[in-house]
Amino acid sequence: MSDLAALGTDLLAFQVHLEWLTPWAWLALPLPLLLRRLPPYRRRRPALRIAFFDLAVRGAGRPAEPGAVVVPTGTAQFLLLALTWSLLLLALAQPVYVEPPLSRVQPARDLLLAVDISPSMRARDYRNEQGRTTDRLTAVRGVLDEFIGRRTGDRIGLLVFGQEPYIQAPFTLDHGTVRELLAQARAGMAGGRTMIGDALGLGIRMFEASNAPSKVLILLSDGADTGSRVPPLKAAAIAARAGIAIHTVAIGDPNALGEDRVDLQGLADIARTTGGRAYRAEDRAGLAAIYRALDELEKQNFTTLSWRPQRPLYPWPLGAAVALLLGWHLVAALAAAVRGWLSGRTSRDPAEDS
Repeated sequence: MSDLAALGTDLLAFQVHLEWLTPWAWLALPLPLLLRRLPPYRRRRPALRIAFFDLAVRGAGRPAEPGAVVVPTGTAQFLLLALTWSLLLLALAQPVYVEPPLSRVQPARDLLLAVDISPSMRARDYRNEQGRTTDRLTAVRGVLDEFIGRRTGDRIGLLVFGQEPYIQAPFTLDHGTVRELLAQARAGMAGGRTMIGDALGLGIRMFEASNAPSKVLILLSDGADTGSRVPPLKAAAIAARAGIAIHTVAIGDPNALGEDRVDLQGLADIARTTGGRAYRAEDRAGLAAIYRALDELEKQNFTTLSWRPQRPLYPWPLGAAVALLLGWHLVAALAAAVRGWLSGRTSRDPAEDS
């Protein structure tokens, strides 16, 4: 009973996933019965009926010409033809097995992380999760890694800058690669100065090929601009016209001297120009709180595309119908051959055998 119950459950599940593309084909099911009611084709020819037809043919020395014969339809042949016709209609109705739905996330935001890796990011004035002193870039990498892990629906790009800006990762949904490239970044590898304006200019160029409805750039720096070819505020104005929102995160000491002094007012002006927000992170906990706030500010916004693949099933009934017809004709041909061989042996002249 358990096997029957399982079979019934499987059949029910199969029926739920079964659909017909052309169900109107079943309207042709009674067509053979209607054709049987039509008058048969007849052609009249002169003929001679004799009881000794076989002897006359042998005496004439000519083979008998084929004539029209109406072969009576037996029960087996009727069932075979009915089954074949039903299978052909089943194939014509085009049954399909509809697979379970597949979903694909269509990102609605491109998010670019612009990370300052100037030598000042080596300053060890932050603490990690264990409370040990660590450098600024290590603290930033740890918090950004968690932030990237939560942005499942966004395409994320990575840009690092110092004296020159460099694209580490174009916009991608492969967040694992972005996190790996961020982990490989080292303070000072992009030069000893802080070119914020040039970094913004390269970021704007990255967004030129983006079709995302929402474009966000998160700029993280611990210094002040030191002579960019494109002034930061001019780059921010260009970003605003391109529909790019820039959020800035200041990390470092605003009371330091020279290039090590973080330009809080400059970063705030950049954010305000584009409609973004400016933040200041004095320690790792504050940095993590900023990225949590950015999570709340830039809500996950993506479109889920769903479709159900269809697997056609018509080859099975079509193949079964062809196999039935071929098998029937093969059996009929073999039976006719056997009957002909047997009738030939029984009709031979006994004198020939002697």
